[in-house]
Amino acid sequence: MAGSRRKSPGITPEILLRAYSIGLFPMAESADDPEIFWVEPELRGVLPLDHFHLSKSLAKTVRRKPFEIRFDHAFEQVIAACAEETSGRPSTWINKTIRSLYATLFDMGHAHTVEAWDGDELVGGLYGVSLGSAFFGESMFSRRTDASKICLVHLVERLRERGFTLLDTQFTTEHLKTFGAIDVAKADYGVLLEAAMVSPHLKF
Repeated sequence: MAGSRRKSPGITPEILLRAYSIGLFPMAESADDPEIFWVEPELRGVLPLDHFHLSKSLAKTVRRKPFEIRFDHAFEQVIAACAEETSGRPSTWINKTIRSLYATLFDMGHAHTVEAWDGDELVGGLYGVSLGSAFFGESMFSRRTDASKICLVHLVERLRERGFTLLDTQFTTEHLKTFGAIDVAKADYGVLLEAAMVSPHLKF
């Protein structure tokens, strides 16, 4: 993991928000490890909202509306699903401390979810943190084909509508690159982040 790491002996929701505002985010070594450390990558993943790429096949799927999309309806269910071990994800960094902290951020109006529902079943979703005009994506999960991808499409639409300027993905993956995600040097990211923090806190 390129970039700096530093252990955090104690953390509160207020400290967590302050960390985001200066370019840090928390992780744990595993779901069973109670300790949290701060991460500040040399290359930061960013998904430019003005250059979001949607493939023709996924656009067609989105138009079919295979799932009901909800926002901030079941935060604890979403983060629990993101923390689950699966065949494609045998380990996770979302421990109990992180789950508790982000649940508090949700109560404070700073953590949010986008959810895909099939009837009464939650089949996909993502969660992240909003601060200023920035949204920091944390994790996503999918139990049905394209469910998390469709949630990402709706996230971008919502951020554009509300005037957000920065969608931080922390790192880039091949999956995110298909949507237009890029790596941004730490100094350049700092400029984007500072501009987003100057903005009044936008309503998600």
